[in-house]
Order: sequence, then C-alpha cells, then structure tokens
Amino acid sequence: MKKVLTVFAAVALAAALSGCNEKVETPKSDSSFEKVKSAGVLVVGQVPIFPPMVFVDKNNERVGFDMDLANEVCARLGLRLKTKDIVWANKEEELNSGNIDCIWNGMSVDSARARAMNLSDPYLTNRVVFVVKDSSLNHLDSLKGKRIGVQKASTAQRLLEKSEVGESAKEILLIRDMIPEFEALDSGTVDAVYVDEVFAKYWNNSHENAYTVLEEGLYNEFYAVGFRKRDKSLRDTVNSVLNELKRDGKFVDISVKWFGK
Repeated sequence: MKKVLTVFAAVALAAALSGCNEKVETPKSDSSFEKVKSAGVLVVGQVPIFPPMVFVDKNNERVGFDMDLANEVCARLGLRLKTKDIVWANKEEELNSGNIDCIWNGMSVDSARARAMNLSDPYLTNRVVFVVKDSSLNHLDSLKGKRIGVQKASTAQRLLEKSEVGESAKEILLIRDMIPEFEALDSGTVDAVYVDEVFAKYWNNSHENAYTVLEEGLYNEFYAVGFRKRDKSLRDTVNSVLNELKRDGKFVDISVKWFGK
C-alpha cells in the first residue's frame, strides 16, 4: 500500500485554522488537562468502523492507527484510554456536553470544525477519492449522471456537493458510514463512492482489489484531534506528546505498521 505521509507542521493550514480558533476566546490558562490527569482517564469519542484508523477486529478488539497513537499518548501521560461510541453527526454535541474529552477518529479538518472545536496540530495527510467497481467508469466525466454514495455529515459530502461531479450526479446518496457505502457499491445501489483514501485502499487490499480507485479528482486533507473550544491545556499537552512521538520515531513505527511503505 502506498504510504500515507504524516504531517506535524502543515504551516499554511495551521495558520488558516488558527484564525478560526481565535474567533472564540479561550482562557490563557485552563484546568482541562488537570481534570483529565486527576481522573486518570482520557475519554475518546469514536465511530469504530473506519479501518485502518479505528475498527473492531475479529477478536472483538478495537484496533487501528488512531488507537495505537492514542494509547501511546495516554501511556506517556500516565492515563488510561477509554473509548466511547458516538453518532458522528452529533460529535460536537457529544464533546460540548462533556460526554467525551476529545474526538480521535480520523477526523478531517475543515473551517467549520475549526470554528466548533479546538483542534490539535494536523497529524496525518489523506486524500478523498472516487471508488468504482465498473471498470468502464475510469475517469471523472464517466461519473456524470451516475449515483454517488458519500458518508453523511462528512467533509467528503460537502466537497462532493460542490464539485462538478456532484452537481451532475443523477443522485447523491447520503450513507451512514464508509463500510455501508461499499456495501451499496457492491449491491449496485450506487455507481461510485467518494471516500477517504486511507479507508479505500485498506478495504480494497482486504477484498482482493475488487475496486478501482480513480486518480482524478483527488482532494488533499488533514486529520486532527478535536477538543472542546475552551480546553487549550489538554490540546497543548496532547500536541506536545505527538511531537515527542515524531522526534523519537514511535510515530513512524505506528505509521509503518498500518500503512506500510
């Protein structure tokens, strides 16, 4: 599998998003990390059906790149990682209600999320791609007038709806998660799906390369961890450990484990 490049210093993106964060003032000092440290637990909100980022394996264990990364961060901070399932469309409400401490789930960065949350530094790059089963659908023009599946409430949905392919589609079907998207593709309910490349390539490799990932119309994006807007000290502490993992090579070890070379 093509290696997905890790990103810790996406300068232009960070500068743009910091402007969004500054619109809502946060205290110069807050107790968000102290509260987590006192509890001894970091509660992470997830939808665990996003291989290779977060998913449940055949042993009913929650695994993935984000799980390994979050567990390593928690270990270095002397915390226990606790995961809590959430409804993706309600993730901001879950966060702001205090039900979870952060969202760590291959979450793409965009301006709306930067306004709603206090985002970590970007830690992984991704692309959004079209995937098909019919080999005759091998370029963007061939998708015009077709039925396209996309995850509901995702950045992919917003991108698709604004694109030429989306505007010319016969129908855009909003589907709960990425695995059901591929089930809809298999059944013929949709002609193509628009999904994260990290998922598309992992799924394709585990299904005997039954699908084609189009190389046209790719969109680069970044993943980040989302915290409550006021929880600056918790975000900064996690950022510090993520950068430590980069310096000592542990981040690369986790990346190679899940994405290969």
